[in-house]
Amino acid sequence: MISVRSVVKYFGKPTKLDTPLNWRLMFKPIRWKTFPLDFLRIQVGFFIFGLAITLMIRGNLGTSAWAVLEVALAPMLNLSIGTMTVAMGFTVLSGALIMREKIGWGTLANILSIGPWEDMWLSIIPPVTGNLPLQIAMLLFAIFLMGLASAIYIGVDAGAGPRDSMMLAINRITGVSIRVARGIIEVTVVAIGWFLGGPAGIGTLVFALLVGPSVQWGFKIFKVQPHKPADPEVIAGIEGGAE
Repeated sequence: MISVRSVVKYFGKPTKLDTPLNWRLMFKPIRWKTFPLDFLRIQVGFFIFGLAITLMIRGNLGTSAWAVLEVALAPMLNLSIGTMTVAMGFTVLSGALIMREKIGWGTLANILSIGPWEDMWLSIIPPVTGNLPLQIAMLLFAIFLMGLASAIYIGVDAGAGPRDSMMLAINRITGVSIRVARGIIEVTVVAIGWFLGGPAGIGTLVFALLVGPSVQWGFKIFKVQPHKPADPEVIAGIEGGAE
C-alpha cells in the first residue's frame, strides 16, 4: 500500500502553487467607507503618472524600464503607447495571478487608468530634440512627478500595480529579495525593449538612480501614509515607481 508520506518523499513537499486555489483570498477587500475619496486620490496619482511617463518619452533622453518596452512594441502592434501600456499591464497581471499574488481594486485601476492618461498627455506635449537643457529639465521633473505619484498611489493602499505584483510574486515564490526581484525584471525588460528599438538611454539610468529618493521625498514632504504600515522592504522595492 502506498502511503501519503511515501508519495511526498518521492515527489517532494507541495509548493504554494500546489495548494487549492481560493480566488476570494486573492483579492484585497474594498474599504467602502473611504472608497470615493480613495478613488479620487488614486486617479490624481495616475494623472500625474501619465504626465511623468509622457515627459520622459517626449524628452528623448531615455524612459523608465517598462516604457522602453511599451514604446518599442506599440508601433509594431499598431497600438497607441497608452493602449500598449494597458495591454502590457494585463499581460503582467496574468503572470502574477498565475503565481497567486493578491491584488486589489487599485491594481485594476492602475492598468485601466494610466494608459489613457498617458495618451492624453502624449497628444498635448510635443517631442523635444536638440534642446538638451529643456530635455534634462523634462527628465528631472518627470522623476519628481513619478515620486509624488507613487507616494499618492501607495498611500491609498488599494493593491500593488501589476508590475509590482509580479515583483512581489517572484519574491514570495523564489525567496529572493524585493530589490533583486525588481532588478531581474527591469533589466530583462530594458534589454528586450532596447533590442526592439525602445528609447533606452542615459535618462533610463538617471531614472533608476533617482526615482527611489524621489518617492521617499514624496512620502516625507507630502505626508502621504498608507492606511496601515507597509513592510519596509516592500516599500523599498516599489519605490522604483509604483507600476
